[in-house]
Amino acid sequence: MAAKIWIDVEDIFMFAVGGGRRPNGIQRLSFELCRAMARRSGDSERIRFVRHDRFRDGLAVVPWSEVEALFTRLITAADETQIAASAAPAGGVGLRRRVAAMLRPLGRWLAPETRAQAVRVLRLQFQAVVALYWLVRMLAHGLVMRLRAPWRGRAAVAQAAPVAAGPARPAAGDILFAPGAVFVHPEYGAFIEKLARRDGLRVALLIYDIIPLRRPEWCGQAHVHSFRAWFDDVVPRCEILLAISRSAASEAEAYARLNGLALRDQVHAIPIGTGFTTGENHAAPAQTDGLPAPGSYVLCVATIEARKNHLLLFRVWRRLIEAMGADAVPKLALAGRVGWMVGDLMEQMRNTNFLDGHIILVDHPDDGQLEALYRGCLFTVFPSLYEGWGLPVTESLAFGKPCVISNSTSLPEAGGALARYFDPENIAEATEVIRATLADRAGLDAWQAQVAREFRPVPWDESARAVFDRLA
Repeated sequence: MAAKIWIDVEDIFMFAVGGGRRPNGIQRLSFELCRAMARRSGDSERIRFVRHDRFRDGLAVVPWSEVEALFTRLITAADETQIAASAAPAGGVGLRRRVAAMLRPLGRWLAPETRAQAVRVLRLQFQAVVALYWLVRMLAHGLVMRLRAPWRGRAAVAQAAPVAAGPARPAAGDILFAPGAVFVHPEYGAFIEKLARRDGLRVALLIYDIIPLRRPEWCGQAHVHSFRAWFDDVVPRCEILLAISRSAASEAEAYARLNGLALRDQVHAIPIGTGFTTGENHAAPAQTDGLPAPGSYVLCVATIEARKNHLLLFRVWRRLIEAMGADAVPKLALAGRVGWMVGDLMEQMRNTNFLDGHIILVDHPDDGQLEALYRGCLFTVFPSLYEGWGLPVTESLAFGKPCVISNSTSLPEAGGALARYFDPENIAEATEVIRATLADRAGLDAWQAQVAREFRPVPWDESARAVFDRLA
């Protein structure tokens, strides 16, 4: 009999409890992979989705329908204040929406990075309230269950709604697969060690990247320390190691060798599916107010943070305008929220009036706006200094749009022969590659036709099959 696979989805629920954000690349990739695995297994008993049972120090089964419903709420939230509705105390969501409606007009007067920090402060305050609520509720529930039925043991209570279906009962040789951001669990190593010792579970882990270890200058110091402690503790305990790219796999192995960590498995790259599920209203026309006219812009989709290297694009566009003239240079649309370590860049853009309107910031675009931006752009640019995979690259190609991208880390794996490359630390080289693309519109049309003709999207079922093959 084949081993059963218990898929750890606790991090998705923890993300929802945090509130105030749309799912990022890790959450979306993890969800698509889990959904493909659920579909591939059908009605068989081979896989089950689990959360952490804090009272039993074990696992609690959660129906896939509940995971899917939660994720749908996350990606269809009309604005950030609606995210984490399923984890909020009763009545809290309505209050939060009313407060957000009152504050939204004031937020429009703030600069994007200032607004982002204000939203972050409010989100953290709400997160603290929600966490306190669930702590009190869990403690009270546990006390009631102890008094009511002590002979039944402690109740399996999940950290956030929805309530898990019941305790998981793994058998020796079964596999616990962690496909998401489990590095948010500071005690994950001790947790999986207990499961392995008590229940005989084997642990499989999907590695996304080791940016805090390889390039700590782009991360907060606390995150660097916590990620290093997590990696050093958890990864050597895992019997099966997967990664989202060959680059991520080789870098994880190299770090382990340099730091004397004995890995129990070679890190195997799996193919990553192309494209993500959009919300239930994805067929509705996108709100395109404020978006640049189709055919008038080049697109960059990424959170504005130091690692994504938007500073290079700012300098490239300034050089292009000086060399070619403002009328000959299309606008640059930056689609993504304002993140961290970019205060100087944002001030530079404001001081130049966003290069006199040549740079357009599309803050927090939803899925419909992103689709409209992809379809309307001339091509995309992605100058990131370090990536675990490169989702914006495969998204661009899936929409039939050529992309000019960094040649760093995993990005050549994502772009293949259909992308054009530059050194992300060489402004002159990046300027020349982008200038040549803009100057040859006939060549750009032929390139776009080639992308439409030759790009092969990877179905998520192929990713799921690769995972099942490795876990077997």
